[in-house]
Amino acid sequence: MSDASVLNDSLQEPTARPSLPATVQASPPDAAALLLSRLLLGLLAVFSSISLITSLVLWQRVGGMREQLAKQSADSMAQSMEARTLARQANDVVRDAAARVALTETKVNEVALQRAQLEELMQSLSRSRDENLVADIESALRLALQQAQVTGDLQPLLAALKAGDLQIARASQPRLAPLQRAMQRDADRLRSSASADNGEALQKLDELMRGVDDLPAANAIATRGGGLNVWQTDPIPAETPWWQRLLLQVRNEARLLVRVGRIDRPEAVLVTPDQVFFLRENLKLKLLNARLTLLSRQVDATRGELASVSTTLNKYFDPSSRRVQNAATLIQQLQSQVRTSEPPRIDETLAALATAAAGR
Repeated sequence: MSDASVLNDSLQEPTARPSLPATVQASPPDAAALLLSRLLLGLLAVFSSISLITSLVLWQRVGGMREQLAKQSADSMAQSMEARTLARQANDVVRDAAARVALTETKVNEVALQRAQLEELMQSLSRSRDENLVADIESALRLALQQAQVTGDLQPLLAALKAGDLQIARASQPRLAPLQRAMQRDADRLRSSASADNGEALQKLDELMRGVDDLPAANAIATRGGGLNVWQTDPIPAETPWWQRLLLQVRNEARLLVRVGRIDRPEAVLVTPDQVFFLRENLKLKLLNARLTLLSRQVDATRGELASVSTTLNKYFDPSSRRVQNAATLIQQLQSQVRTSEPPRIDETLAALATAAAGR
């Protein structure tokens, strides 16, 4: 029953009751107090009902909140367990990662040490290779220099310089670049200082050796129109009769049978035809010796051989012959052409080799 129905009943109850006698009816103040008490009881009942309903509603809400809190607590516990599991796994992963990092650092240190050792070994091998290359180039250049100083031929020395230049270019070592430049400068200087007079002198000596067999000896039988003591035949005019021309030819031939002249060097006349052959061979040997001494850059010996050739030529060969005169002219040109020359030098290359060998 609701509070409104109770209140209505309390209000309607006096009117519904039968009226009492006047002697038993309460006084008006007592009726008002009773009414007031009943009103208060109704209000109290209403408030109690409202409070009960409110309590029930709050209890339901508190129960829902408890359930929600219990569920959230269970979820939190599950999440906490999961977080603990994840944290434990993370700790394991971190521990494994730390172990792996430590192992990796150890391997990296080992690799760095091996790399340093390998670089040092490579540098040592490179230095050894450079030292061997420098030693090979130096030995080849010194051998070629000695050969050039002995023979006077610069080609072996130039070939050795070129070979050393190619070896350094193939090695591709910047440390040997000064040595390469020094070798190139020495090679250019040797090419520029190579005298062309020696080549021309050698050609003249070869020409003299080829013409020795054609030089007429001083005691050779004179031919018509040549020689120092040659009988000059009379010319035969073209309009001379045939019998006079025949007599003149016989007379000229008869005059050639006998030669009369002045002998300044009797030893040249006493040379037999067989000795003339050996005389020519001896002259060839002297010219060959002059060639060899010229190649060896022995200037004094070359001049001595040329003087001996000139003496033999003037003593045993006909000086009036054009071939002998040409040979004497060539000998004079050779004597004036042969001059003292300095031996080949490669001081700059040797200094660069010493610097490269010292490792500076």
